[in-house]
Amino acid sequence: MRHVLFARIAFAAAFLAVAVAVPAQEKKGAAKISADDRNFIMQAADGSLAEIELGKLAQQNGSSATVKQFGQRMVEDHGKANQELGAIATKLGVTLPKRPSEKHQSAIKKFTKLSGEQFDREYANHMVMDHVKDVTLFEQQAKRGASAELKTFASKTLTVLQEHLKMARALAGEKK
Repeated sequence: MRHVLFARIAFAAAFLAVAVAVPAQEKKGAAKISADDRNFIMQAADGSLAEIELGKLAQQNGSSATVKQFGQRMVEDHGKANQELGAIATKLGVTLPKRPSEKHQSAIKKFTKLSGEQFDREYANHMVMDHVKDVTLFEQQAKRGASAELKTFASKTLTVLQEHLKMARALAGEKK
């Protein structure tokens, strides 16, 4: 009888050890990401979500074909980037936001009220400012990120963002 009782206790202890060890391993995997990498993921995703929403508005509210085409490009490129970032984030245990932050929501709200040439002008200027910030964020991640996969993503995406910045500056009539 003692052997049966001992076997049951040993089995229960082993089961409990495995049950406790599995969540601990999952937490370890999620904890591998640095705070800076996590911050980059959240900022990049938030910015892309805003660019997508504003790109849709550019297609609807813009007056020039160039602004509408630029808006379409923002929807496509930032949508693709967010899909790729989402796959990396999932591996690293980070959940991407589903909608833009309040800061971006207020800008989107502002642009919903604009149309025609005023929309074109303000949208172009906004895209320059946003893409200057994006390029800086992605440059820093490409140079200093802890995750090799995020560094590669940032480097690859940086060239697209630099192209967006160049296009936005042309829309806004800037030189550079």
